[in-house]
Amino acid sequence: MSKVIKHRLDVWAEEPLYWDLISGIDKRLYESAIPKTLIEIIKIRVSQINKCAYCIDYHTQDALKNGETSRRIFALSAWQESPLFTETERAVLEVAEEITFIFNHGVSDNAYQKLQSHFTQKEIADIIICICHMNFLNRVAISTQTVAI
Repeated sequence: MSKVIKHRLDVWAEEPLYWDLISGIDKRLYESAIPKTLIEIIKIRVSQINKCAYCIDYHTQDALKNGETSRRIFALSAWQESPLFTETERAVLEVAEEITFIFNHGVSDNAYQKLQSHFTQKEIADIIICICHMNFLNRVAISTQTVAI
């Protein structure tokens, strides 16, 4: 079933080139070595922090389609206390939160070093782009009051 989307402004319709460029980033992320489930976990967690209901809904559905479990999605907002996430996922989620709250103290050396123990420099670059990309999309959706009904 398709969703009806409401918003105050459809920026992608106003300038389709923006959507083409943004879609290109997403396409590249899904071609990277980062597992699709991890990409979706990043997108959901960043969207939870930013309180972007549209993106939470959208990426939760994508996560389920890509093999993520409902139980882990339900526990995502409390990942630090949940035994359901691996050390690798914890390293990514910690950096996702630090980037999303970058105004607090940037990204700590400790958090970055944890990423380095699990990923190559190329993969870290992909993870950082994924986090920043989702923050950008959240800000567009929230600014335009994009909701799915």
